[in-house]
Amino acid sequence: MLRRLLIRTGGIGDCILSIPAMQCLRADFTEVWVPAPVVPVIQFADRVRAISGTGIDLLGLPGVEPDQRLIAQLRSFDSIVSWYGANREEFRQALDGLGLPVQFLTALPDESRGVHCCDFFLDQAGCSRGAQPEIACHAGSAGAEYGVIHPFSGSARKNWPLDRFRALASRLPVPVAWCAGPEEDLAGAVRFGNLYDLGCWLRQARFYVGNDSGITHLAAAVGAPVVAIFGPSDPKVWAPRAARARIVHGRLADITIDEVLNATRSLLLPVNL
Repeated sequence: MLRRLLIRTGGIGDCILSIPAMQCLRADFTEVWVPAPVVPVIQFADRVRAISGTGIDLLGLPGVEPDQRLIAQLRSFDSIVSWYGANREEFRQALDGLGLPVQFLTALPDESRGVHCCDFFLDQAGCSRGAQPEIACHAGSAGAEYGVIHPFSGSARKNWPLDRFRALASRLPVPVAWCAGPEEDLAGAVRFGNLYDLGCWLRQARFYVGNDSGITHLAAAVGAPVVAIFGPSDPKVWAPRAARARIVHGRLADITIDEVLNATRSLLLPVNL
């Protein structure tokens, strides 16, 4: 029985976009280590752990003795594929010194190549291109009478102006629920402490509108109709990959409310927006 460990670091969106590659790398027994917030949405693995709880981030640090329990765990795997630590020379040397069967993969694509992130990760795994991230929700169903707007992202430079989101909401006949993370300042916003629960709530919405963010990728992966607003990032590389995703791309200051409204209409024609 082949035991494989997959270690994937990065933001929520990076991890979600690498799900097809990780699924393709499944072995007889597959364990996945990811950032703690991502743990609930990794469904294909036999075991999932938060990287922060493994102690692997301390491996190779000067003056820090290796944790023998961690080393024993790593040695229990026949194959380790790691997007984590590829650029940390001391970390790589520590694993090489232990004689572990590790393959390091580059965590982020070269955007100049214009290859979609999912395909970049699939290429690394030696898998066929074209797969899209999918996260199954086992509670609720699509078609609730509300839409969701999440007006934030991991970087302010990716955010369409909040006043335009508010103006968009005022022109939608479907009631709008605002969504925000634990540290995002938005009065009255719906907040979830668990990404899986958030994803299943998003799946029930008539539509989702957001910036280039991890939550936008989550919404697309659970099957919600998504309008993603892209500014500085290249949507050829970073856009959510899903049949019901629409991209509005341009200089954020120049993207109009009508453009985003029309993209939403294209997803929700039966609602007669």
